[in-house]
Amino acid sequence: MKYPRIRNLREDRDLRQLDIANYLGVKQTAYSKYELGRRNMTPEVLIRLAKFHNTSIDYLLGCTDNKEPYV
Repeated sequence: MKYPRIRNLREDRDLRQLDIANYLGVKQTAYSKYELGRRNMTPEVLIRLAKFHNTSIDYLLGCTDNKEPYV
């Protein structure tokens, strides 16, 4: 599964893959594989990314177009 929204959110904030990888505690190559859909994200990674970008996991996965996080 490809995750284009995590790339878009990262680029919207002018962040590098390395910045997000450091936040997640993974190598830059691992994060790159997340964006390209060559590696599935664990629930923990999805949760951390959603919190970092202040959005929902559903938005990251493309299940909704609403960027707002759930209350």
